[in-house]
Amino acid sequence: MKLLQNILYKVRLQEVYGNTDMAISGLHIDSRKVTSNTVFIAIKGEQVDGHLFIDAAIANGATVIVAEILPLQFEKNVTYIKVNSSHEAIAYMAHNFYDCPSEKITLVGVTGTNGKTTVATLLFKLFSGLGYTCGLISTVQNQINQTIIPATHTTPDAISLNALLHQMVTENCSHVFMECSSHAIQQHRITGLQFTGAIFTNITLDHLDYHKTFEEYTRVKKSFFDNLPETAFTLSNKDDKRGEVMLQNTKAARYYYSLKASSDFKGKILDNALTGLQMLINKKEVHFRLIGEFNAYNLLAVYGTAICLKEDAEKILTALSGVTGAEGRFDYIISKKEVIGIVDYA
Repeated sequence: MKLLQNILYKVRLQEVYGNTDMAISGLHIDSRKVTSNTVFIAIKGEQVDGHLFIDAAIANGATVIVAEILPLQFEKNVTYIKVNSSHEAIAYMAHNFYDCPSEKITLVGVTGTNGKTTVATLLFKLFSGLGYTCGLISTVQNQINQTIIPATHTTPDAISLNALLHQMVTENCSHVFMECSSHAIQQHRITGLQFTGAIFTNITLDHLDYHKTFEEYTRVKKSFFDNLPETAFTLSNKDDKRGEVMLQNTKAARYYYSLKASSDFKGKILDNALTGLQMLINKKEVHFRLIGEFNAYNLLAVYGTAICLKEDAEKILTALSGVTGAEGRFDYIISKKEVIGIVDYA
């Protein structure tokens, strides 16, 4: 149970009617899941407007209503809170209700059109291999250490996301790697989270059915980096035309990876065969079990992130050389075991 007034920390309130000094047992955006002493947040979805279900939520026991448009008549013993954005309010309330879980872990977000799942999964496998207890939030699956939790969205809604992060903290995860889709960024699903680092993979002409224009799609992606604190780090694909644009307004530390341009984490493909990639990464030659130029970029992003997280370069490359890709992705996997050597060209 949490006090409502504490849950409302950082929420931009327009109007409040009723008592905020009350204990709350849960947050819901689905009126069917509401029980007594819970908060119902009405959101305008793409297909359904939650404001139409305020009466149903109260009938099911909701004692607090958070909405962008309040009803004309108020029920007795119900607190009504008007906000400018229900999506944003949910994010802050969920973060507060679940004891600010992102502040207790190393949280790294991955955004971009392609590569999010592979990069997040490779980071999860790498850091698990380095001995950490990790969490993964991805399109394919959510995972806490060895326990797999089915995923329904690239990024869960803010309540589910903070509940999942809280569970990860409870189960002693030190690192969590998650995909951050443009939908999630625009819909405030990740608002309020404290990120240790953020990665940009690339951007292409996808998802314009939702964002309408490429400029809007780019702006939404960029806002993720714009809102990071000075304590965070950012890592961007310098070979992408918008790789530098993404980081131009961030307050966080900036790093770049590339195969073509000069960068902090520079890679070169020496061989791309069915047995895997032979690469130079910052003058160290390594064989990886993944194939394709796209995976060369993914591997560079993972390596750069691990360095930004203060891991040892030799240990990173040794562990990463044996890691396989994300399930369901087109990655060739070597079936036989082999010893991978690292050659230092420095």
